[in-house]
Amino acid sequence: MLKIDKLAVVNPGAELGQDVEIGPYAVVGPDAVIGDRTVISPHAVIEGRVVLGTDCQIGVGAVIGGLPQDVKYRGERSYVRIGNANVFREYVTIHRATGEEKATTIGDNNMIMAYGHVGHNCSIGNGVMMANMVNLGGHVQVEDKAVIGGLTGVHQFVRIGTICMVGGASRVIQDIPPYMLVDGRPTKVYGLNSIGMRRGGVASEVRLELKRAYKLLFRSNNNLTQALAEIEASINPSQELDHLIDFLKTMGRGICRESRTQSDG
Repeated sequence: MLKIDKLAVVNPGAELGQDVEIGPYAVVGPDAVIGDRTVISPHAVIEGRVVLGTDCQIGVGAVIGGLPQDVKYRGERSYVRIGNANVFREYVTIHRATGEEKATTIGDNNMIMAYGHVGHNCSIGNGVMMANMVNLGGHVQVEDKAVIGGLTGVHQFVRIGTICMVGGASRVIQDIPPYMLVDGRPTKVYGLNSIGMRRGGVASEVRLELKRAYKLLFRSNNNLTQALAEIEASINPSQELDHLIDFLKTMGRGICRESRTQSDG
């Protein structure tokens, strides 16, 4: 059964799954695909080519699929693709991509709190938490299980690694390697996110090896290339370590550096 309020505006071209709920004054455009059991709150707008998965919650006044805020956009066909069990709270905005057939993508089980913004061509993984008023510029990548504190601004093209924790009111202008605690304006590294890794199922012996890698990256006299070579030669391999190394080898904007008042988390 569909539960569509009589004051909602739903284009006949929209595809609605089973048990979808749409509140009063919500607007759903003709190219939207809404998964089963998704709830769209009053005054929310789903416009453009948007695919929403199952069991999502769209908060009051949220706008999903708006035009990209990008001067290069020329009206080309582009998308927002969103997975399952996501929560987008009040007045969240998620813009579709720039570029023909490109997409802004969000995985599963994420929460974006009130007034959050996901810019064009962003990619968000699974299990990400973005607190109130986090703003992602275009082309930002956020990996699985990252946590971003409120009032944080993230520069376009930045990458935020898996199981990172970013302190509130931070200014993120460089890539944040996986497993790090960062904070500040601009952000500095304050140690490893040990609690986040433990909760994320990273084994204790792997956490110890990542701590060794951290010290080689941030506390040795080696440059990044030398530090990576020493990490690969001297530290026991693991899936997590391999991911850290790959991230550092493919970074685009440089990485945050360690704060002088750091802590091991």
